[in-house]
Amino acid sequence: MTNTISVIETDISFPCETGQTVLDAAEAAGWAIPYSCRKGVCDSCIGDLIAGEITVPQQGVALGPASGIRLCRARPIANVQIKPRRINARTPPVRKRLVTTVYRRRRVAPSVTVLDLRFPIGRRTPFHAGQFLNVVLDDGDTRSYSFANSPQHNDLAQLHVRHKPQGVFSARILQQLEFHDTVQIEAPFGEFGVDEADTPIVLMATGTGFAPMRSIILDHIARRLTRPIHLYWGGRTLDDLYLADSVGRLARCYPWLTFTPVLSRPDATWTGKAGWVQNAVLADYPDLDDAEVYACGSPQMTQCALDTLTRERDLDPTRFRADAFVSAVPEHSPT
Repeated sequence: MTNTISVIETDISFPCETGQTVLDAAEAAGWAIPYSCRKGVCDSCIGDLIAGEITVPQQGVALGPASGIRLCRARPIANVQIKPRRINARTPPVRKRLVTTVYRRRRVAPSVTVLDLRFPIGRRTPFHAGQFLNVVLDDGDTRSYSFANSPQHNDLAQLHVRHKPQGVFSARILQQLEFHDTVQIEAPFGEFGVDEADTPIVLMATGTGFAPMRSIILDHIARRLTRPIHLYWGGRTLDDLYLADSVGRLARCYPWLTFTPVLSRPDATWTGKAGWVQNAVLADYPDLDDAEVYACGSPQMTQCALDTLTRERDLDPTRFRADAFVSAVPEHSPT
């Protein structure tokens, strides 16, 4: 049975097959709705059900009108009307599942490993800066990590993996991987990325939320763009900013790039910004009228940043994009 999904206040409508989620149906029809984890854990894809009937796994049936619906999990069982936060025309994604090989594994901080994966010879996976891939585990479950390399080098994937004490991938599998071991991945996923415009870009990251920001910056360099980018990268201590030296070198080479490290628990020798990344942005920007802001980190950070910047600097919420990585069971989602 095929149902129809309509987007209120637009002329957008598209079919949805039985068992298909709203997010999957939109993608298949060439429409992009923001999402991050695709597992119903983060809030990136939340929208409103205006009318109709849906079912959500482990939650049951919901009737419209209803707010706070995770569109990555909602499956229509009748024709429905929805109101997503944002929907844009986008070519349906072409995803590939590949068996990659470990090229290099580096422990760059006590709790972070950089993993470089090579694709099979002659195979490439086009992606946009800001997107992520899924590592496919032996039982078919997945763990999501952002591409940290540039889209121009799409015959490989660099992942920044934070170690979790109970993490299936980070605590058990990653530590055993050796040169030329294989890792199955599927890519690309995600709608987090920089729009084409001339306005300044403010990037806000905490921890391994730096990974997609690195991809965005390297893409900027490869395309010889000069659009201003200001990266704020926050961590508790300097160890959390595991590639700060390399970012600093890039900032010295490219006048359009500004880098501000921010520590929430600095020691007595620290002379840079201290506190939260969103407060550092407030201190530097009396207004954000012309800026676009992109944030990647915990859901608490991204939500607090949105609340703070829209309240204190009247930032238009449509100019704020977030990729929230979240704790899943038993591991985290993107980045």
